[in-house]
Amino acid sequence: MLRGAKVGLRARHEDDIPILRAELYNDVVYASRTDTAPWRPIAPGKDARLMADDEEQTRVQFSVVEAEGGTLVGSTALWGIDTHNRTAHIGMGLLPASRGKGYGTDAVAVLCHYAFVVRGLHRLQIETLSDNVSMLRAAERNGFLREGVLRSSAWVMGEFLDEVVLGLLAQDWKPDTTP
Repeated sequence: MLRGAKVGLRARHEDDIPILRAELYNDVVYASRTDTAPWRPIAPGKDARLMADDEEQTRVQFSVVEAEGGTLVGSTALWGIDTHNRTAHIGMGLLPASRGKGYGTDAVAVLCHYAFVVRGLHRLQIETLSDNVSMLRAAERNGFLREGVLRSSAWVMGEFLDEVVLGLLAQDWKPDTTP
């Protein structure tokens, strides 16, 4: 397990999936705000987004758990991993009861450690809706810089919303904020 001050990132367990499904994916509004594809009902056991594939080379999924006690608080991933250019994207979803406790900021810090130290990546990128203040703060507290706004680029529940692109280079990362 990768450890931070408040959270740990560990492999996805089978019993995590029903919780993540019920509290994140089955919340149509939340799921619509966090995915680039439209929400649709998917039968249990068929949702590849929740099930970790240990053979997949372009995506690494983690369950986010409390550092003390190990209670599941969310899900995070490095996705779009490009081993040639040494880049990846960060995605994260916290369970509703776990939001606003600093878990997101710590999870981003642990992911940066994993990406830059363990994987040897050069650049991380986050794309998030412009009104996702929590993710913007978590990213910026970890050294990510706003690189641009993609105007009206995300279709979410009947309207187009702006997305903010944030980036962090390994050379600009401050490892003293990670485990």
